[in-house]
Amino acid sequence: MINLVDAAVLAKEWALNAGKMQKEKLKKESFKIDTKSTLTDLVTEIDLLSEDMIRAKIERYYPEHNILGEESDYSDKNSKYTWVIDPLDGTNNYASSYPIYCVSIALKYESEVVMGVIYIPELDEIYSAIKGKGAYNSGTVINISQKTALNSALVATGFPYDKKDTKIDNLAPFNKILKEIRGIRRSGSAAFDLVAVAGGRIDAFWEFKLKEWDYAAGGLLIKEAGGEVYQTELEDEALFIAGSRELVAELREIIENIYL
Repeated sequence: MINLVDAAVLAKEWALNAGKMQKEKLKKESFKIDTKSTLTDLVTEIDLLSEDMIRAKIERYYPEHNILGEESDYSDKNSKYTWVIDPLDGTNNYASSYPIYCVSIALKYESEVVMGVIYIPELDEIYSAIKGKGAYNSGTVINISQKTALNSALVATGFPYDKKDTKIDNLAPFNKILKEIRGIRRSGSAAFDLVAVAGGRIDAFWEFKLKEWDYAAGGLLIKEAGGEVYQTELEDEALFIAGSRELVAELREIIENIYL
């Protein structure tokens, strides 16, 4: 295997550079905004620029590796290693100058994520994890919260871009879970929510229809911070739940009882 410590150092540098560029562009310049799958599924020229920056670095240092990015085609080089990039998670926020957005970079070996980095530019927090080595926020060890019951938990979620037309719009689980918990948060960035779970700021998280680039780095951070990640499909749609073992079990029971 490659040296994962070296890979993490590089990934942190790339995420920092992309995030600092995003923050400066948000302050100083207007930028082009387009739509993708729906009118609420946005992409900005800053998303594309950020992914190009990160891809260029990967191709320089690891030219033989595959690259899976949100904003461009899968680069398959028949490698056991695949970089998974969400160059600007929280594009809807960014497009409205709402300061919750992240840069997410993960590295897979075969089918397993072995390294992950998430940078939150507006907080200047850089999260990192290597499989089996723990999770860190700017060099300090982090752990999930110790909450084990939903009635005392602060929980985060999100809604799919096609919520207007899909059967799985997350409203039924939202309505049930909301009555069982202490509070709910909806940041608009899955990567932000996942590092909040890893660091104990949020106790648990669930969301439908996430893509691999949304959760690859964040999922590893949660596992390395002592948490649990559960993934399945309901009504042919992906479901992702994270938090302590007990909270994941409670959320899973509520959600699966709705759809099964």
